[in-house]
Amino acid sequence: MLNKGQSEEELFTFLSRKKREDIDHDFILSSMCTIPHSVAVRAHCMFMETNLGDPGLFPGTYSLERLLIRRFGSLFHCAEAGGYATSGGTESNIQALRLAKVQKSGTRSPNVIVPESAHFSFKKACDILGLEMRRAPVGKDYRMDAEKAASLVDKHTIAIVGVAGTTEYGMVDPIANLAKIAQQHDLFFHVDAAFGGMVIPFLDRPVPFDFALPGVTTIAVDPHKMGMSTIPCGCLLTRDPGLLTTLNIETPYLTVKQEFTLGGTRPGAPVAGALAVLDYLGTEGMRAVVAGCMKNTGRLIAGMETLGFPQAATPDVNVATFVCPEDAVPGPWRVSWTRRKHLRIVCMPHVHAGRIEAFLKDMGELHA
Repeated sequence: MLNKGQSEEELFTFLSRKKREDIDHDFILSSMCTIPHSVAVRAHCMFMETNLGDPGLFPGTYSLERLLIRRFGSLFHCAEAGGYATSGGTESNIQALRLAKVQKSGTRSPNVIVPESAHFSFKKACDILGLEMRRAPVGKDYRMDAEKAASLVDKHTIAIVGVAGTTEYGMVDPIANLAKIAQQHDLFFHVDAAFGGMVIPFLDRPVPFDFALPGVTTIAVDPHKMGMSTIPCGCLLTRDPGLLTTLNIETPYLTVKQEFTLGGTRPGAPVAGALAVLDYLGTEGMRAVVAGCMKNTGRLIAGMETLGFPQAATPDVNVATFVCPEDAVPGPWRVSWTRRKHLRIVCMPHVHAGRIEAFLKDMGELHA
């Protein structure tokens, strides 16, 4: 720590220099986060000092969290759904498996079945909770094989996980089939829709993935991804509005005397930002955003195939993957690579048509 404080000018000159060291979003093609919408930024700034960890002090902000959960409950075909705002998909997934473990508290050596394509947060969750993680293979289409998942179920299984919008390939697992398997075996079924939850409902032909399917117990969704909220903001939704209370612990010195959340201090600002975007854009606005991202995904795939780089999978959401050497992408573009060594690009709202054309132009010139 500095012995003597800096002047404001010195401080912000330093901070500005550090900010310029960050990668410009114009060249970021690998992230599932994006530039926040202007209304999210404005709302975030209005609620900067609020703490949802002590909601009795901030009843207005707390009411926004409840309203955000109601918005998602309606979107996911369960208006009475319970839930709360998390820091993102990792926390939501940890809490979902925590709920599953509590529901089957008498199970010795509990295990959970996740797809091979599951987000790495499930490894964290299983390590923390002492759960065996069983990985079900994916098929040639990179979706979880439901039959092979069912074959992994035994008397110690407490939950199944399906993904709606996989991180690497943008695929939706066979959620309807998995929901039936969960019902047949009386298992907790969690859908990780951290990415796809704000894409699939706005597609022309959305595949069933939410509470419209009777077997779905919980859903994770991240407004700070396609919802264009400020970071961090996720949500965990529960079909049963009272389910989360099974995680309650005593919090005697707060304005609430019990708490089920994983974090203690929880920022209200990104919650206000998330709600602001949903209510500003509405269903029509979100359909337009998703349609634009899907159109850009299609254009990218067509352009890359013209250049000789075939797609690795036909995605359900706005994630494109290609068979392409790792040294084939010119700087300053930032892309990523799947564990199977496929080039991966996420067509987020900031990756607009102009950026797609600029990328294809640079790829074409490099490989002319």
